[in-house]
Amino acid sequence: EMSRRQTAGAVIVAAGESQRMGGMDKVFALLGSKTVLARVVEVFHKCNTIEQIIVVLSQQNLPAGEKLIAEQGWSKVSVCPGGERRQDSVLAGISRLSPCDWIIIHDGARPLVTAELIKHGLEAARETGAAVAAVPVTDTIKIARDDGFVQETSPRHKLWAVQTPQVFRFGIITEAYRQIKGEVTDDATLVEQLGHKIKLYMGSYDNIKVTTSGDLTLAEVCMQRM
Repeated sequence: EMSRRQTAGAVIVAAGESQRMGGMDKVFALLGSKTVLARVVEVFHKCNTIEQIIVVLSQQNLPAGEKLIAEQGWSKVSVCPGGERRQDSVLAGISRLSPCDWIIIHDGARPLVTAELIKHGLEAARETGAAVAAVPVTDTIKIARDDGFVQETSPRHKLWAVQTPQVFRFGIITEAYRQIKGEVTDDATLVEQLGHKIKLYMGSYDNIKVTTSGDLTLAEVCMQRM
């Protein structure tokens, strides 16, 4: 068990544009009786280790976020506006957290996250200060040249598809964001650039990211299995 003194804060990134959802905002789409975002925040709110949760939303969704927090009575949760790119939104969220031992970053569009995935992430991160949920890829992955011909085929047993939660020691991720160069779509990549070792831990094939309305249907099927 983690010692009592270890505290964690979570940043839930939900400020994306939802271009592939035909104008509807994916995090406010209904999944069963609750919205995608409500499902995510609920899981994090129930974790005792997590003392504060920042939900990063686009400017126009801030009122909807505030309303959700009030309705649910989520005492640990607050919202903040995101930035242009995902990394700007993560930075906005991190900047709002009070100092703690661990920061957990999660995609607001992955509603099937579980308390176990968060707990395993915190355990795995103790080894090096950084751990990310991932699953072995089941497809054969080919690396293509610009002209569309195959350059090489990667050995499948070495390939993992990265998910969130991603868990970092407070100092490591804040440092990584201070030294950011260029555009990244994955927080662990920034930490790798600083030379830190990242531990992969087993995510879940059900922990899908909702980017299209078809994904919502798939998420409902996964939910019934859980």
